[in-house]
Amino acid sequence: MTTSRRGLIAAALATPALAHAQPGEWRPDRQITMIVAFAAGGGTDTAARTIARFMERDLGQPVVVLNRPGAGGEIGFSELARARPDGYTIGFINTPTIVTIPIERPARFKLDDFALIANIVDDPGGLWVLKDSPIRDFAGLLTAARERPASIGYGTTGIGSDDHLAILAIERATNTRFLHIPFAGSAQVKQNLLSRAIPLAVMNMAEGIAEWRQDVLRPLAQMGATRWEVAAEVPTLRDLGIDVVEGSMRGMAAPAGVPPDVMARLAQALRRTVDDPEFQRLAVQQSLPLRFLGPEAYRAELVALRDRYQALWNRHPWKD
Repeated sequence: MTTSRRGLIAAALATPALAHAQPGEWRPDRQITMIVAFAAGGGTDTAARTIARFMERDLGQPVVVLNRPGAGGEIGFSELARARPDGYTIGFINTPTIVTIPIERPARFKLDDFALIANIVDDPGGLWVLKDSPIRDFAGLLTAARERPASIGYGTTGIGSDDHLAILAIERATNTRFLHIPFAGSAQVKQNLLSRAIPLAVMNMAEGIAEWRQDVLRPLAQMGATRWEVAAEVPTLRDLGIDVVEGSMRGMAAPAGVPPDVMARLAQALRRTVDDPEFQRLAVQQSLPLRFLGPEAYRAELVALRDRYQALWNRHPWKD
């Protein structure tokens, strides 16, 4: 064997994509774009940028995050659905908007327009106020809402978001009314709470936990089926007698029609990312509630959610 040939083999083995690749596997040969349908700085964007770094390492190509916020996620989801199904455009999709937007209005996408790669995060909803807010707990929030009906503004990431649907459910359960103020992403919701433009932010728990630890924000309640262990002292709505469970699953998808070998390789890269001890350490630091689901389990979960929200819409259409 010549020296140059040894050098070529060594170089190939040093390339992560080639080191991982098996015969017949798809091997990307250029940049991959990851579309995020919400603004930079929010929970989805933070998770996406962390995951992109690990996917780059596994696939051997740059993975660049492209933010396409607006219309509750519809702009970014539509762009992902219309992309070429070759594996070079992937994106985060979020519940419930990935299934609620096509229910509530004519949309430029539907669930079947996506090839579902894997779910990664399942983040319970939360009700947040400033630390010095006169609203001290959930009971105080209800009292204030009854004293000033439809005047307490709450920020969400849009009509039909998990945040919005949670408040609508709380209103029905408690005979209260709030004032909805939608934003393009959770970062703007948090900024408007911090600047005192709104008194109440409805954000996922992971999106406010850093400011809670800094003693800036205070959670009134979380909305998981059980208490998230990272915030075990915060009661769920069920603990408080309100049978409302809401949150946001965040996973990865590609346009429908991606070849099976490409789908398999992308799913493998995500599985390796979530299993990586370094990623798990960063997920703990970022308070990301991980819940990995492979393609088939992920699709089954989203189809069940779509059916549940369609039934809810038939009974209580959500409007702004």
